[in-house]
Amino acid sequence: MEMYVEASKKIKKIASEVENSFYTTVLTGAGISAESGIPTFRGRDGLWNKYRPEELATPQAFEKDPKLVWGWYTWRMKLVFSKEPNPGHKALAEMEKMDLVKSIITQNVDDLHERAGSRNVIHLHGELKEVICSNRSCDYKVEAKTILDEIEKRLPTCPECGSLLRPGVVWFGESLPTEELSKAFQEAEKSKVILVIGTSAVVQPAASIPLITKRKGGKIIEINPDTTSLTGFADVSVRGGAGEVLTAILEILKRD
Repeated sequence: MEMYVEASKKIKKIASEVENSFYTTVLTGAGISAESGIPTFRGRDGLWNKYRPEELATPQAFEKDPKLVWGWYTWRMKLVFSKEPNPGHKALAEMEKMDLVKSIITQNVDDLHERAGSRNVIHLHGELKEVICSNRSCDYKVEAKTILDEIEKRLPTCPECGSLLRPGVVWFGESLPTEELSKAFQEAEKSKVILVIGTSAVVQPAASIPLITKRKGGKIIEINPDTTSLTGFADVSVRGGAGEVLTAILEILKRD
């Protein structure tokens, strides 16, 4: 974390802003889950440094080689399912219980927020725990954990229409789910404060969500180990990990 004295001042400022906000929303990115041992995509240890996204996370890649895509996703699912929520996830869940955080908008496809206890979570990029039908006119879905063993043996097919099943995530080149995106925009518009945590702020339209709050007269608070494209717009920006910073904020809020 940045110089202790400076960071301490910023943390007190953030706690004050959250405490006095009538509506606080949170936007999280891969950085918060990285602290649970889930690799990020664009950080120094990002998964895309080892794999080309066009080979693994596009509809075209799935059509060309579904076995390769499923092989990577079964590995990724097992990795994600084996991880636990970290202090950052838990602090946000506790703030929600205290009625200080109204919703969490996440770019992450894991369910660590929910497992930490958060209830109002909006998944912009889908959920890795779900497997869905690749036929857009079919609504079939199943929990990934229940068929992982089957997937490792053979490509999974939909029991209702016979099409291939696919991970329930948004791939590159696909549109975000309309309902979730609409909810996210609505939350940003209502917010007096939006906490932006562990996101590189380069993936659209998620990166524009904090700016909606800003345009409506609200404040952007950024928590990130690195500066981002959003840092210049933030009212408060603290350099540090989500777990450390959010735990410190929570401790102040509990005292007040």
